Amino acid sequence: MNEPTTLADWLAHCARLHPATMDLSLERTVEVARRLGLHFEVPVITVAGTNGKGSTCAMIESIARHAGYRVGLYQKPELVHFEERCRVGGAAVAAHELVPHFAAVEAARREITLTQFEFSTLAIARLLSMAALDLVILEVGLGGRYDSVNAFDTDCAVITGIALDHMEYLGPDREAIAAEKAQIMRPGKPAIVGDPQPPRSLLAHAEAIGADLWLIGRDFNYQGDRQQWGWSGRGRRYHGMSYPALRGANQLFNASAAIAALIALRERLPINAQAVRTGLALVDLPGRFQVVPGQPVLVLDVAHNAQAVAALAANLDAQGYFPRTHAVFGVMADKDIPALLERIAPLVDAWYCCDLPTPRAARAADLAPRLRAAAGTRAVTVEAYPDPASALQAAQGRAEAADRIVAFGSFYTVGGVLKSGRLHGPKPAG
Repeated sequence: MNEPTTLADWLAHCARLHPATMDLSLERTVEVARRLGLHFEVPVITVAGTNGKGSTCAMIESIARHAGYRVGLYQKPELVHFEERCRVGGAAVAAHELVPHFAAVEAARREITLTQFEFSTLAIARLLSMAALDLVILEVGLGGRYDSVNAFDTDCAVITGIALDHMEYLGPDREAIAAEKAQIMRPGKPAIVGDPQPPRSLLAHAEAIGADLWLIGRDFNYQGDRQQWGWSGRGRRYHGMSYPALRGANQLFNASAAIAALIALRERLPINAQAVRTGLALVDLPGRFQVVPGQPVLVLDVAHNAQAVAALAANLDAQGYFPRTHAVFGVMADKDIPALLERIAPLVDAWYCCDLPTPRAARAADLAPRLRAAAGTRAVTVEAYPDPASALQAAQGRAEAADRIVAFGSFYTVGGVLKSGRLHGPKPAG
């Protein structure tokens, strides 16, 4: 065959090469990385967890960049364009910059069949390894033990909140899930845990391999009031900080873990107090309780499991009074949908459920009766749409200027809304 020449062609080639979206194993990635001679000369921070990974990565990146360091970040999944997954110096790389690295992986793999995730992880890692960087941040996609990111040694492991998600792959409870995520830890290296109630399996693994364990509440902590907050831990204190630009009370756990990771590496990457303050104040990450001002207000959140949706509901509840809340909602069929809806259903007056462009997604027509059931005796409207864009358009058409619209349930839901370009409704004030 002719070798692909564009990023889109390479992604299509990868999908044909190994049609399964997941094939949990590390051996294939490790072997191709060895053939490529792929390694990092600069410090690496690896971030795993059920919720908060993306926010924590973004905060580490922002602080380090405001300290003057050039940072490479591998994050996932994208909201709109694939190249969002790879950031250098605070910006997504251009699609054409990834093409030679996909070609190098293709040449190295020979008889080895890689999934699209394994293939793209190797290509992005190769780009980052060859860039002039001071720090590399790698976000784990699923679990930890068998995720392709775990093929690379880390100088500091970060594990954020652990909740029930992807149980068919990771196990039936938090103990089993934590045991999988704990595998990103390395002997003698810092392991930062931002979950305030870490499962025993995670602590046991850290002790077994001799990781330098940092626990929130023991080795670092935060405190705050309505105006400001502070962080303390292992020889450092920061007082009177503005709250992170990423909204929601849960973000203080993520911010605390981000600071701890950089403090743990301070001998190699010294960080000053101003970088911490400015980095957190200016951090930006679309789709994490992202409030788009206008009339009606639009809230975008990629929350897609019960814990994340509960945090979204708490943040919505703290927003203030809105006459009605309209929800654009699409979700994967394998999620615990009743648990996911339990906290947020009482806040929603009108549902606009939508199909999503993946076979894993629940059909909007199947979601509609479940949303009515979740409402109980409350009078709500429920409608089904073929995609997030049309669901958003309907919500904007029905909502009054003083109402709010929230789009959540999946990266595909938020990504579909962002792709639509209809972030502001047509309604004037009054």
